[in-house]
Amino acid sequence: MSAKQFSVEEVAKHDKDGDLWVIIDAKVYDLSKFVGMHPGGRSALLDEEVAGKDATEAFFSLHRYEVLQKPQYKRLHIGSVVGQAQQIFPRGVGELSKVPYAEPTWMTPGFSSPYYKESHRNLLLAFRKFVEEILVPDAELREADGKRPDLNVYLEMGKQNIVAMRLGPGPHLKGRMLMGGVVKPEEFDYFHELIMGAEIARVHSRGYIDGSGGGTYIGLPPIINFGTPALRNKVVEEVFAGRKFCALAITEAFAGSDVAGLRCHSKKVEGGWIVNGTCKWITNGTFAEYFVVGCRTDQGSLNVLVVERGPGVETKTIKTSYSPTAGTAYVTFDDVFVPEENLLGQENKGLHVILSNFNHERWGMITASVGNQRLIVEECLKWVSQRKVFGKPLHSQAVIRAKLAGMISRVESVQNWLESVTYQMNHMKYQEQAVYLAGPIALLKKYTTECAQDTARDAIQIFGGRGITKSGMGKFIERYHLSSPFDAVLGGAEDVLGDLGVRQALRRMPKDARL
Repeated sequence: MSAKQFSVEEVAKHDKDGDLWVIIDAKVYDLSKFVGMHPGGRSALLDEEVAGKDATEAFFSLHRYEVLQKPQYKRLHIGSVVGQAQQIFPRGVGELSKVPYAEPTWMTPGFSSPYYKESHRNLLLAFRKFVEEILVPDAELREADGKRPDLNVYLEMGKQNIVAMRLGPGPHLKGRMLMGGVVKPEEFDYFHELIMGAEIARVHSRGYIDGSGGGTYIGLPPIINFGTPALRNKVVEEVFAGRKFCALAITEAFAGSDVAGLRCHSKKVEGGWIVNGTCKWITNGTFAEYFVVGCRTDQGSLNVLVVERGPGVETKTIKTSYSPTAGTAYVTFDDVFVPEENLLGQENKGLHVILSNFNHERWGMITASVGNQRLIVEECLKWVSQRKVFGKPLHSQAVIRAKLAGMISRVESVQNWLESVTYQMNHMKYQEQAVYLAGPIALLKKYTTECAQDTARDAIQIFGGRGITKSGMGKFIERYHLSSPFDAVLGGAEDVLGDLGVRQALRRMPKDARL
């Protein structure tokens, strides 16, 4: 940082083309050579309210703080103003936000929670730092070029055992060092996993979230829970280390998520099966080495097989409205031989394998959604405080405050319902979760994705044109608005899940219940 100091009067002398200084938050910038390169044109900088003046308010009405942190703009900083001190400080990497409702209640000073312990707080801080140092820079690059996350990102995740932790508590964590030891394997519970699901939303890219392991998080559990020891030993460690990847290949163009309508077929032959068929909308499919596939049998039942990438397996990219970094694929299986040891569970009893995965998958999507919604609330609260309309802050408009009230109420209600369900998960065996929580989780996911889309719509209205622009102040709002409908479809559409939740409740209606 430059040690030179200038008076306001001295800065004011540099107010013309070829000799132009401005003040931004007590810092003096020499824009003399930059004027002609300014993306917004020369006139914006030569405006009489900007040239040679304190342009702090004008700058932050148009730009995010990150602009000042870029090397090409840092070098324009030549000193500071005598008698003035910096007032605006960006949140440091891995640090907590001071914006109201930007953090969950249990991480907000003055509040308590019965659910969380010190290990939860330590994990949040450690994982947030990892996300912002390792994932966020790569996510921005991948949003621009559409490629899969960098291989080194997966390897770094492997070193911290992040993939293993994202599968939840269980024996697979035994003996592992989790995030440098901030939480012990035997302490790790579903609240730790909830934290990780919410924190990864900080990449501000729904496609990148899926690309960083979305397919593995739903494709690997069936292998761990139903695979033979030999198959687990072959697959699990390579995936945990970030060297190979899984994909859950259940949905088809013909059947969608209707498991009963699957057409992919497995024909029994000596030593295994021959698989033929197609799968569609397969997350991580373009780069996965292992596909967990639901296949119809000659008996009309279902097998679940682990199909390895090789002869007869072909994947093609499907273009969707979120980033192609997710590796969404159309997968074809043409006379693919699958050995007997790659069967998950029992032959002709694959439906149980498939259904056992749904609760955790949907719950995991809820954790990411609540993290995303909270980030959007923070973006909007910052924007309405710095944006001026008719000479007043944007939040002076009652209609804007009403939208913020709705956004805050929604995210807090989702968070509290999610924590209640998570507490039950911590106190139920996996089989009990299937019995008691399928309905509540289905209804919670429906409610969560409805809230997410309402919040996305309100955020667009608050940011206006900036909220539909891919760069600048509203870039994260634009991404969120574009991708928020994904969670309303993936893992079960809202209407389907709502119906599931109600049917589960009706099954438990007591026979003697009357008005």
